[in-house]
Amino acid sequence: MRTFLKVIALLAVVGAVVFWWVTRPVTPLEDSYAGLTGDPAHGEWVFWAGGCASCHAAPGAEGEDRLVLSGGVPLASDFGTFHAPNISPDPEAGIGGWSVADLGNAMQAGVSPGGHHYYPAFPFTTYIRAEAQDIADLHSFLMTLPTSQVPSVPHDVGFPFNIRRELGGWKWLFLDGDWVLEDVSDPVVERGRYIVEALGHCGECHTPRNMFGGLDKSRWLGGAPNPSGQGSIPNITPGGLDWSEGDIAEYLRSGFTPDFDVAGGEMADVVANMAMLSDEDRAAIAAYLKAVPAVGAAAQ
Repeated sequence: MRTFLKVIALLAVVGAVVFWWVTRPVTPLEDSYAGLTGDPAHGEWVFWAGGCASCHAAPGAEGEDRLVLSGGVPLASDFGTFHAPNISPDPEAGIGGWSVADLGNAMQAGVSPGGHHYYPAFPFTTYIRAEAQDIADLHSFLMTLPTSQVPSVPHDVGFPFNIRRELGGWKWLFLDGDWVLEDVSDPVVERGRYIVEALGHCGECHTPRNMFGGLDKSRWLGGAPNPSGQGSIPNITPGGLDWSEGDIAEYLRSGFTPDFDVAGGEMADVVANMAMLSDEDRAAIAAYLKAVPAVGAAAQ
């Protein structure tokens, strides 16, 4: 009996060590961002392609107010309601004290400057594919924006999801930097892939998730239930969207569908971001959407 208890104790210790190792916050090598000089002009492009204003501007903000990144937008999910934080350059309420490496670790590893895990409501699962230089450029642009002293709203997440250490295990299962659409040879599609898969985080809404909140990449962009519980998010693969590339590009520019309907809800914010890109960028996104594997019916 004593031997059995010793074995159980040893297994418990081993299990605790493995859990600690797997769930620890892991950040990219500092060398990834060392020596990079940001270009704020290109950083503005990254800002709009990455949809930063959609979540980090105050709810309902329009025009120049979309550049005041005071946060507060609620993001409903099956695990609780998350609130986008203040990422203005204010040194206290925002990220004014962050380095390029701090921003890179947040965006690509989901780890804060203080060393704790961020929830994947922040799409670091997309930004992990971004180029380090783009992150440096974005950092440079963010530091030119107006400051805001509005405090970040705490997340409304109950037990056990409020235990952030568990997120290390989630990342171990679901965080990777591989391209979803592989073996791309067309430079236009490749450009669209970068915008969609590395910055635009289209897949975070348009792809269904498993019971743990990980993306089901076998149904990439195939539609998903709306986390708010109201309706569903459409299938935008060739199996669900029969628009031409020109139709898609025009929708991303103006918000008008081929049937002269207009984008509404959260998609209106996405169109406002995409309208800031070039015609070539929107055409590349459209080419990419035509190149992804078709998914039949939208996931419900």
